[in-house]
Amino acid sequence: MKGRIGPGLAVVIGALGVFAVVAILFGFTVVTVAEEEAATVEFDPAAFVDGVWDNVQTTINDQAVDLTAILREIEPDTDGKVPKEALVPVAEQYGLVTPGDAHVYMVTTTGTVTDVDTETSRGTLGLQVDGYDGPIDVRAYVGPRIPSDETSVRDATGIIRFGDFREQTEYGKVASEINRRVLTQLSELDTGSLVGQEIILTGAMMMRTQNLTQIPVGQLTIVPLEIATQ
Repeated sequence: MKGRIGPGLAVVIGALGVFAVVAILFGFTVVTVAEEEAATVEFDPAAFVDGVWDNVQTTINDQAVDLTAILREIEPDTDGKVPKEALVPVAEQYGLVTPGDAHVYMVTTTGTVTDVDTETSRGTLGLQVDGYDGPIDVRAYVGPRIPSDETSVRDATGIIRFGDFREQTEYGKVASEINRRVLTQLSELDTGSLVGQEIILTGAMMMRTQNLTQIPVGQLTIVPLEIATQ
């Protein structure tokens, strides 16, 4: 006598069959318990930056390019713009192009502070760069805030990559944490006494080029890791 398949077993077999078909058609990924737990751990940007901050600072200080050399390669028109294709070789030689199509540079320079603008919380100083008398206006952030979309220090070294993160919000939080640390380092700077002084500045700067053919470069603003008077 042949055995019979009970109703309950038939349902299980049917479900397994459906699962097999779905797996074949769409594929599936096996996730271990450890991986699932790791995915649910809240991202800590401060802890992440703790692990890379010394490396980021050392890389910028050791590999920063003379800002004057970069500025001399850029020739804006009367509107302060440069064709994107003219800037790409400059970025490839002196900096790097990010996956988001921004041009970022690690820079160092000396110059004379021409003014300090603290009318808004995004305070900046103006800098007459030694060896450069062209039309590009150079400024540097001095706080107490840095714009939320400013990611120069995060991106310029190439150490911190978008692919290292689970989602874009984590990547953005890292930039904010880095900018917070930059401002902490600049907090003791006596901006009121800087006008007319010769300074040494090291940091990073960015030119955004995504979806643009003509890039505005009339004013470039540096995020400084260090500002020292001479």
